[in-house]
Amino acid sequence: MDLHAKSKRDYPVEALCMLFGKTKQAYYKYNEERMTTRMAQEAFAVDFIKEIREKDHGIGGMKLWHMYKRKFVGNSPLGRDRFEDVVDKNGLKVRHKVRKPRTTDSSHGLPTYPNLIKDFIPAAPNQLWVSDITYVTIFESNNHYRFCYLTIIMDAYTEEIKGYCVGDSLETKYSIIALKMALKSMDGQNREESCLIHHSDRGVQYASSKYISLLKGSKISISMTENGDPKENPQAERINSTIKNEILLECEFHSRKEVVKAVKGAVDFYNNERPHMSIGMMTPVEASQCSGERDMRWISYRELAIKKSLESKIAENGLPLSPCHGSPSGLRPPVNP
Repeated sequence: MDLHAKSKRDYPVEALCMLFGKTKQAYYKYNEERMTTRMAQEAFAVDFIKEIREKDHGIGGMKLWHMYKRKFVGNSPLGRDRFEDVVDKNGLKVRHKVRKPRTTDSSHGLPTYPNLIKDFIPAAPNQLWVSDITYVTIFESNNHYRFCYLTIIMDAYTEEIKGYCVGDSLETKYSIIALKMALKSMDGQNREESCLIHHSDRGVQYASSKYISLLKGSKISISMTENGDPKENPQAERINSTIKNEILLECEFHSRKEVVKAVKGAVDFYNNERPHMSIGMMTPVEASQCSGERDMRWISYRELAIKKSLESKIAENGLPLSPCHGSPSGLRPPVNP
């Protein structure tokens, strides 16, 4: 009956019904049922998209499609093309707005540490944590506004947010709260065996004696960027953008309490529901049960360059693999004293 829809003159209903031995009444009943089913499918899809958008205001179409397909598997879900048409037809596309603030004060004179992860790719959870601080705007009366500051610590392999804290200022104590939350997730694990590295910028929070002491006391190696280039800590920059410019897109806050509540919900959604292209469209919690090379759905030219360099050095020197990181032990980043 799709032929009639394409060309009513070339394929009249009467002729098609005679061809297939059906009555016009049967055709119209079938067509009505088909349209009803189609409308119901699209309505379910729109409701699902709006439900997810309440949790993640800026999530993209591809991730929505994977979440929709997983939820409605076995229940005649829409195909990808029809799903995309529904997104377009109902005005559900979003445009990402990325704003990158400066929250780093590296002119402190405190001891800093070298970048240990230039040629490092984690192969399991809890081998590399990355951290950064961003700000969230709080709007007050009479067009006045102020900022609060969000510290996030993320596992670079699983993409899981391990610790976070929303603070009234850039004081170190808030970053320490985030670090203690992340460390709590490793209770019962041998941290020395994990060979964990903590990577951040050279901000005063991360270089403070209290923060450094907590890392060293937890047997965690310390790595820092060597300049202000965001490419030296890209995953931390990206997670800040995802939380602020996707999940919390268009949210307006009037108190730190509101920000804390929203961030808590955002982290829960991010870790447990949102699929990630870097880990084969799994959620971070699902990826935390995995190890080995990640199933990336996009090309990381950084990782390609690292792998090519390592393969070349292995071929030249015959270096053995590190039991901790799955990279040549001779090339493995040194552990801080």
